[in-house]
Amino acid sequence: MGKGVYMFQIGDKAVFPGHGVGVIEAIESKQISGKEQIFYILRILDNAMTIMIPQDNVEAVRLREVIRKIDISKVIRILKDRDVSIDNQTWNRRYREYMEKINTGSIYEIAEVLRDLHLLKAEKELSFGERKIMDMAKNLLVKELAIVRDVKEADILKEIKTIFRS
Repeated sequence: MGKGVYMFQIGDKAVFPGHGVGVIEAIESKQISGKEQIFYILRILDNAMTIMIPQDNVEAVRLREVIRKIDISKVIRILKDRDVSIDNQTWNRRYREYMEKINTGSIYEIAEVLRDLHLLKAEKELSFGERKIMDMAKNLLVKELAIVRDVKEADILKEIKTIFRS
């Protein structure tokens, strides 16, 4: 395999939508239907699951770099924002919308889901599905912020609890 220009290098951290932060463990070349393809081998930090992502498919699957430290303040602003209207649609429509947002892989959309569900929880009991999404959003957010800031996940969790108390 020639030394090409890769979006990611071995050792880089990357976010795979719906699964969270992983590390590029290898970059491999494989022959598929007679065509050479480059694959990123991503190991998800949370559960050690390994995902092979064709380099040509990086944008389609929305693999992205972890956010920069400078972008954390935008995430915190989203979490603190109380000037949002919570949509009164049925829980299953909300569930679908929240899953779509989480699956974009955007930390900002994930922060919105966490905030909206937190605000909704203050008004009424969340459905089982909504509680699961809230946990998923919180986990994805906490893991990425902890990695970017290089702090323990417990520190980020405390900060989020404080934000939602105010």
